[in-house]
Amino acid sequence: MKVESNKVIGIAFELKVSKDEDDIESVPFSVEVRDEDDPFYFVFGKSGLPEKFEELLSGKEIDDEFSFILGKDEAYGEADEELIITLPKGQFSKQNGFTEEMIQEGNFLPLMDENQQPMQAKILKIEGENLILDFNHALVGFDLHFDGKILSIRNASKAENETGLVEGAN
Repeated sequence: MKVESNKVIGIAFELKVSKDEDDIESVPFSVEVRDEDDPFYFVFGKSGLPEKFEELLSGKEIDDEFSFILGKDEAYGEADEELIITLPKGQFSKQNGFTEEMIQEGNFLPLMDENQQPMQAKILKIEGENLILDFNHALVGFDLHFDGKILSIRNASKAENETGLVEGAN
């Protein structure tokens, strides 16, 4: 079986990121590792992952290894200033499921969008009774370095194909 649309793919990988700033290239550093005991599963073609990521995995088979770099323009692009929003700190109360420890600069807040899909926002700054939140993807502005292996491929269920969400154990 090959990696293609409407398949659930399980991969082990290490993700490193780097960023060029002021003509100085940073050394890639590891930000996520998923091993064979804790693979990452996604519905190919419906994952929401960068298009180039899926393109580079297309056609691979179980046990195939991969190693590639997605430039920031192929990954999550540059930060969008319109996704930096000021909201009242009071919206993030205990009654709404937030703790005082969560409301710290640099923390990511677990949130839900209007369709009840999980999302997150980084607290950039606390200004009095307001929080300045960044809703850009956490990897915006970074080049992504992937090294990994295809662990499993199976047909996606009808529900998985419709939602793009992987169901249950794989």
